[in-house]
Amino acid sequence: MKELIEGLHYYINDDGYVVLTEQYHFEKGFCCGNGCMHCPFEYENVPEPKKSQLLKEKLK
Repeated sequence: MKELIEGLHYYINDDGYVVLTEQYHFEKGFCCGNGCMHCPFEYENVPEPKKSQLLKEKLK
């Protein structure tokens, strides 16, 4: 796996958690099905009803 660059592939949120960016997921090339915050693949592998809930929240 290639080296992750802070600010491009991830950032640290206010709670101290590592958050993977849309760029990271895009380079990975597929939806992992975990409902990641910055998924560029419209949560295509996330099972229902979680998928619909995540898509609705993304529109807010």
